[in-house]
Amino acid sequence: MANEKRRLGNILVNAGKITGYQLQDALKSQKILGKKLGEILVDSNIITEEDIIESIEQQTGIKKVDLNTINFDKKAISIIPQNLCNKYILIPFGFENNKIKVALADPLNIFAIDDVAISTGFEIESFIAKKDDIKKFIEIYYSSQQVSMAAMQLSKESSKYKNVNINVEDVDDVKNAPVVKMVDYLFKNSIEMKASDIHIEPFEYEIRIRYRIDGQLQTVNVLNIDSLGPLVTRIKILAGLNIAEKRIPQDGRIMVKVGGKDVDLRVSILPVVYGEKIVIRILNTSNYNVGKEKLGISEKNLEKLNRIITNPHGIVLVTGPTGSGKSTTLYTVLNELNSNDVNIVTIEDPVEYTLAGVNQVNVNVKAGLTFANGLRSILRQDPDIVMIGEIRDNETAEIATKAAITGHLVLSTLHTNDAPSSIIRLIDMGIKPYLVATSVVGIMAQRLVRKICTKCKESYKANQYEKEILKVDKDKPLTLYRGKGCGYCNNTGYSGRIGVYEIMEITRRHREAINAGSNSDILRDISVANGMTTLGNECSDLVIKGVTTMTELATITLINED
Repeated sequence: MANEKRRLGNILVNAGKITGYQLQDALKSQKILGKKLGEILVDSNIITEEDIIESIEQQTGIKKVDLNTINFDKKAISIIPQNLCNKYILIPFGFENNKIKVALADPLNIFAIDDVAISTGFEIESFIAKKDDIKKFIEIYYSSQQVSMAAMQLSKESSKYKNVNINVEDVDDVKNAPVVKMVDYLFKNSIEMKASDIHIEPFEYEIRIRYRIDGQLQTVNVLNIDSLGPLVTRIKILAGLNIAEKRIPQDGRIMVKVGGKDVDLRVSILPVVYGEKIVIRILNTSNYNVGKEKLGISEKNLEKLNRIITNPHGIVLVTGPTGSGKSTTLYTVLNELNSNDVNIVTIEDPVEYTLAGVNQVNVNVKAGLTFANGLRSILRQDPDIVMIGEIRDNETAEIATKAAITGHLVLSTLHTNDAPSSIIRLIDMGIKPYLVATSVVGIMAQRLVRKICTKCKESYKANQYEKEILKVDKDKPLTLYRGKGCGYCNNTGYSGRIGVYEIMEITRRHREAINAGSNSDILRDISVANGMTTLGNECSDLVIKGVTTMTELATITLINED
């Protein structure tokens, strides 16, 4: 092994990346620390990992590979066991000429290559890749594989689990029980893939497992229906639910630790034709701990938002469909307003993220604690700022309106398509137009659109129809962008999302129009004249800038702005 390390040292010296003296010092440190030579040189800031990869490629002919940009062959993944991948920090990714392609952090390690060759029976074609990338894809691909393997093992042992009264926690050697492994891998894999939800759906002969990633559902596993009973039982036990009750919906919560971080999972179980469907919401608390500047709001809109939230009283609404990032925006605004000289009280269903210094109340309908009842009690707590998770009914809307008129700043959400229609929604709920005009100070509508994957981004020439939609000169050429699909983005062409916003500040003209019974079109015209950029126009700008695609623009409710 020492010869191999000296060989790396010689490669780096020959490539001019380090001097002979630096190599000798690093080899001395290696004897003391027991680390790999490359790690010592990188940790000492003598060279970078890219320098090592570049030198090995130039001096040995071993090609480098960016794992983020390739499509993994899952057959290759199934051939090399995970323990070997973890031991040598390597991952297989494909086949060529009856050789298995393997990316290694240390392709000079002949013991690793021999071990893999003996284990698989294949000749190995070595590539070099970044250590962190290899570790990331081991987690993604092998945890998904482990779910399927645990399900197969569970299917073989299904006779042990046929009795629904069996408590999975009482199974001997519980950590090694197939169902326990399967659920653990399922949670780990979904978090590694940055999913927001896990859907476990039973059908006549199979269970489909899908993750919602960047707002889109993707199938990741299809299991035998035999696995359903123990799988549901295990999740119910973790969520503190009744394992014997299968006729009614149940809701629960699971706290798990993944990668040293606590992750909050909200479980919803619904009886369907072929069993119980489970949806698990993954609450990533890091999403809520961001500043306004990181929400993707333009400078012009940021100025408007700052003016709105600095009002001493009134209603501030954030609107949009489920999954449009309303909660993130509300928590971000609350963080901004949170200080020692204000009393902030929230009522939520449920509390998704706890904020230090903010009094947060969970809705409990069974105990009679609804939004309306809770809000009445909150107003007796001398609050300066009140946050209501959602205005759902007339009663909550009335109390919120009165709170705003009596000197409180009220933050809440509504489910409407755009900012102007929120005014009409409140009036439809039974709030008098003059009260809406007096109480509402600002409305922010938002959507989340997927960003083009930077690893597989490609350009193309816009056609006449696309130019017409984007409202640009049809006679001038326009370059647009899209993602081809790669390993990094799970072949979707998208990676991550960005917010699209329209902010409507309520002015004197708005109040006059609301009192006069004007519809949302008139309110929109007044807002646009007042400088509001609509959701459609904001998204069009992102398409032209190459941030997102025409397909994503089509998901935004395009406003008729003629």
